[in-house]
Amino acid sequence: MPIFTHDGVDISYLDEGEGEPIVLVHGFASNKEVNWVAPGWVTTLTRAGRRVIALDDRGHGQSSKLYDPALYSTALMAGDVRALLDHLGIARADVLGYSMGARITAFLAVDHPDTVRSAILGGLGVHLVEGVGLPTSIAAALEAPSLLEVPDQQGRMFRTFAEQTKSDLRALAACIRGSRQTLTRAQVAAIRAPVLVAVGSKDDVAGSAHELAALIPGAQALDIPGRDHMLAVGDKVFKQGVLDFLNQRA
Repeated sequence: MPIFTHDGVDISYLDEGEGEPIVLVHGFASNKEVNWVAPGWVTTLTRAGRRVIALDDRGHGQSSKLYDPALYSTALMAGDVRALLDHLGIARADVLGYSMGARITAFLAVDHPDTVRSAILGGLGVHLVEGVGLPTSIAAALEAPSLLEVPDQQGRMFRTFAEQTKSDLRALAACIRGSRQTLTRAQVAAIRAPVLVAVGSKDDVAGSAHELAALIPGAQALDIPGRDHMLAVGDKVFKQGVLDFLNQRA
């Protein structure tokens, strides 16, 4: 898997298919294989005639592990995506992010608007501007001596997921402490790229897709029926909604 270096951080990525580029940015405690390859996103998008680029966020997958929360600000992680596009010689791309990856995508659209042809925010609704989604108690769950010593259900869920993805638990604890930035209503109202906001109807982490879409000029909201935060990722309604949105954008 290719790796490039940005500001001293090694970023692992995949680059498959041909056609117009779309960049995939995964969620917290996941990686490009778990979030995008295994659920069939890479196959779906390459079959639709797209060039698919997916990175491991810093602290995740095969990218560098960092232990200072300050190195995980959302703006820095958005800068990694911009740097990857520069590395590949791509001026503009559609960008699909999920959960933390959607937060990164939104920051990219605000900080580097010329880079984002369209933005798809999966698993993140109005909590982009109101609250930050996951609580810091998850960091304590990741740092606990064992899963048996994690008292709350949400903490156990993320600790279990992080262990399943063979993640560096200390790096993830730093990440969740450092990547808790929000955007203002004025910032999201200034986004001019086409935006799709897609959230599972049973997602209790993301906040309302419709409330966020209402803040962004021309944005569309997509409900993913019967899915919670974890299970919405590979849902067929989500995939078809993204394909339809990209076709409309084209």
